[in-house]
Amino acid sequence: MNGSMLSFDEAHARLLGFVRPVREVEMVDTMTAAGRVLAVAQRSGIDQPPMDNSAMDGYALRAADVPAAGVRLAVSQRIPAGSVGHALQPGTAARIFTGAPLPPGADTVVMQELCEHDGEHVIVNTVPQPGEAVRRRGQDIAEGEEVLPAGLRLTPQAVALAASVGLAQLPVYRRVKVAVFSTGSELVMPGEPLPPGGIYNSNRFMLHALLAALGCEVEDFGIVPDNLAATREVLRRAAQGHDLILTSGGVSVGEEDHVKPAVEAEGSLDMWKIAIKPGKPLAYGRVHGAAFIGLPGNPVSSFVTFLLLVRPFLLATQGVAEVAPQALLLRADFDWPTPDRRREFLRARMNATGGVELFDNQGSAALNSTVWATGLVDIPAATAVIRGETVRFLPYGDLLH
Repeated sequence: MNGSMLSFDEAHARLLGFVRPVREVEMVDTMTAAGRVLAVAQRSGIDQPPMDNSAMDGYALRAADVPAAGVRLAVSQRIPAGSVGHALQPGTAARIFTGAPLPPGADTVVMQELCEHDGEHVIVNTVPQPGEAVRRRGQDIAEGEEVLPAGLRLTPQAVALAASVGLAQLPVYRRVKVAVFSTGSELVMPGEPLPPGGIYNSNRFMLHALLAALGCEVEDFGIVPDNLAATREVLRRAAQGHDLILTSGGVSVGEEDHVKPAVEAEGSLDMWKIAIKPGKPLAYGRVHGAAFIGLPGNPVSSFVTFLLLVRPFLLATQGVAEVAPQALLLRADFDWPTPDRRREFLRARMNATGGVELFDNQGSAALNSTVWATGLVDIPAATAVIRGETVRFLPYGDLLH
């Protein structure tokens, strides 16, 4: 493995090239399918709407029966949603409600606000045109039309669409199985006394939450002390039955960083060091058949590299067809005069005037910056930014799910 740093784009492309998508498919109830990845494209078995129906509350009638405003028609029937009316006689109207089938013989619906109720009659105060306020059978979806493509990560609106065409179950890929552990003898769990030199393990909580948001099955192997033999032993156990081993810490070059040599001893390390800030010491390899990604120990570095590199890797492993986040081009309401030679991803948020501003402390341990921010500003390597220039902004909304 070459020891030089990869560019972000090179690392991103290589990671996606390493992906081994899950193939197992299971049927799940549409009610619980949100967040899962559709394995097979779905087609509608019905026209949608399934019949001509009213788009609003009003009166169904023949447009030809109302040549001028003020025509008075007898109301011959009442058709609520879920009911079917009978054929409409010439010179009459049907009281109709949103979603109710249009009765045979009617060709338009006049909204109730343009009508006056007069006992058993209605006065139509407009001249309607045929087809007004009528939703035609199949105008939204035709029977046999594809409604959901394979590789789609199912959103609430996608499962609603599936339900609307009668799909009670959907074929989805099984969940990706991820083993997680942290390294560092200094790590302490919240709730425990903090000894001298100790720090609370925030990455463990962050990674669990990020993986849960992506719909992964997570098994936690705890905190591993800074010991090569212990790290190798946990790697062997974590590889069993998991698609990915995800760690934080121990992938740098210090004497107490044992993850890199442990992975090399138990498997192979195919990628290490990326020219991004924060997050340079990110590692990829394979251990006994499972993919391995080692994140930096600094919490911001771990957070940013997960969003930018682990997230697309996991989505592609799940079978998602499109994994790239959408960037916004916004006005920089900041100066960045001393750029790094690496590509930088700065914690930032949009402001009320449509610009984007930075958190004051961009240090890789400043976890509070990730809460203050609403996304990341993408600064190319060795590029200064002057206030007023346009920058790429990656909103959390496209990165956290």
